[in-house]
Amino acid sequence: MQLFDFAGHRILITGAGSGFGRATAVLLSRLGAQIVLAGRSAGKLEQTLGQLEGAGHEAAPFDLSQCSDTPAWLKKLSESGGPFNGIAHFAGMHSARPLRMLDAAHFDEVMRTNAGSAMALARAFRQKGCNAPPASLVLTASVAALTGAAGVAAYSASKGAIVSLTRSLALELAREGLRVNCLAPGFVLTEMTAGLKEKLPPDQFAAIEAMHPLGLGTPEDIAAAAAFLLSASSRWITGTTLVVDGGYTAH
Repeated sequence: MQLFDFAGHRILITGAGSGFGRATAVLLSRLGAQIVLAGRSAGKLEQTLGQLEGAGHEAAPFDLSQCSDTPAWLKKLSESGGPFNGIAHFAGMHSARPLRMLDAAHFDEVMRTNAGSAMALARAFRQKGCNAPPASLVLTASVAALTGAAGVAAYSASKGAIVSLTRSLALELAREGLRVNCLAPGFVLTEMTAGLKEKLPPDQFAAIEAMHPLGLGTPEDIAAAAAFLLSASSRWITGTTLVVDGGYTAH
């Protein structure tokens, strides 16, 4: 159990207002971590804050797509509360847009919001005083980065960039005592995907569900994987993509 003991660890979780971020924050608080919640909606962060166990947690609203401002923001958080032992980066956007409707402006927005924010956060995390080695950075890709799907070219490209970014950052930051890994979730029932379920015909949603041999996932499934990559039990793992997809990519 000591391998999953986060007592005394300060962890930043982005996208913490719902879904993966909220579930991860709740789990890590139960394991003893001091949590800093980040996201664009202060109201949603406060809701998450109310679900955490223990004391010393805080909300730090911030738009991670404002990449040039990220280093200064994280530096300020570290100066006020101490360096971080880990970061779980879930903030991002989904995009379902066929090629005929995909213009350069939207493509750039998706890449900046997903891959750009991950790069900026890594750059911020490596600053002196912002991390307490050995530290761990967990990014979020998707099975869309590993398999093809029509209508999500921009989203898939941004998540594929995160997989490649993870490998390069792991090599560059290892000498500084920082590990970098990413998660590749399959279809998980969250607030975001609930809307998709309502829009799709029942037979199409049933087909998506059938592609997951273990059924559709929950945010808690992703939270458990994130906790593993943030914990001491994964101390010899860096540069990897952990697929958490109920068997989707086994086809």
